Amino acid sequence: MSGHVEHTQASPAPRKVGRGYLLSLFVGLGGAFGLFMGLLAYLDHSENLPPPAFTNSLCVDEKLKYLREREGTDPNLLVIGSSVAWRHVDNTIVRNQSSAIEPLNGAFCGLRANQSTYVADWLIDREPSVRTVVMVVDPQDFSGCAVARTDVFSREDADQYVYEQASSWPYYLRYFEPRSLLRNAMSVKTQRGTTEHWDPLVFNAYGDGPLNPDGDRGLHYAAAEPLDERCFAALSSFARTLHLEGRSLLLVSTPLNPEWKTRYDPNGALLETFDQRLLAALHGTPARYWNADRYWKAPADAFVDAIHMRWPAAQQFSVALAQNIATVTDPTPEGAKRKVADAALVQ
Repeated sequence: MSGHVEHTQASPAPRKVGRGYLLSLFVGLGGAFGLFMGLLAYLDHSENLPPPAFTNSLCVDEKLKYLREREGTDPNLLVIGSSVAWRHVDNTIVRNQSSAIEPLNGAFCGLRANQSTYVADWLIDREPSVRTVVMVVDPQDFSGCAVARTDVFSREDADQYVYEQASSWPYYLRYFEPRSLLRNAMSVKTQRGTTEHWDPLVFNAYGDGPLNPDGDRGLHYAAAEPLDERCFAALSSFARTLHLEGRSLLLVSTPLNPEWKTRYDPNGALLETFDQRLLAALHGTPARYWNADRYWKAPADAFVDAIHMRWPAAQQFSVALAQNIATVTDPTPEGAKRKVADAALVQ
């Protein structure tokens, strides 16, 4: 018998990574890190440093920065919503109407209704002194909730950054967005310095965002997207939670540009439906609803686009808003009677 011998070729031994390669790798990483931190330090020194990109939306991230740096007493009145709540309320006027009110504007730009209530829940958890919530809305806020991510930002990171005063530098690494960082760095200093910018990032002592550009930019907004039941469900759940917690809610439908209404809702069907669905969302709660678009007449030159008013008009609006806020914050027997009467409107 002859035997068959199989010859196998030994596999080459794995190559060892040279120390020089590892050293150059670590030197490169360390150099890139140093350059990035140097860039942040330079932007900070030149006042061009945007806030950490928690959401990668400059106006939202800048509002978190404001909340981190704000000074003042514990608020008992919280304004929430999207940019119309941020831009249309002058809480200096609201505060002057009643020395018992300590307001905070917790509205962020670009939020849907489900996102606004998420932010409000977070702020109320961290600001338990809040007794009254004012939510200012427009039809655009009540579309797209099915696709809009509810948790606008990480509550854990926001807690640490805003309320625990954690160093901001690690968040530039955790939320590393070099392109938006450089893009925002080119404009943020100007936006922080003037209310005449189309997207100013100026905050008063209460977190309101004055908008006062020269001229207007046309309607800017097209027809509203279809109303989304999930948006109204978020409002309903929020209203019931506030009621159970013993807090008051005033819901306000902001004034809209008459030209936009003529073009995109000529028979008023959209706004009538919007009005009725807001009321239905508040059903069974003592929340009060003020349709300011119907019952408050904006000045002829109030609007800079379809939904945003310039600051002088917003201040006039805030006078009327303060009067409505008084109906839900008045602790007198007369105020209580008004609350009972107002509650009947939404039963």
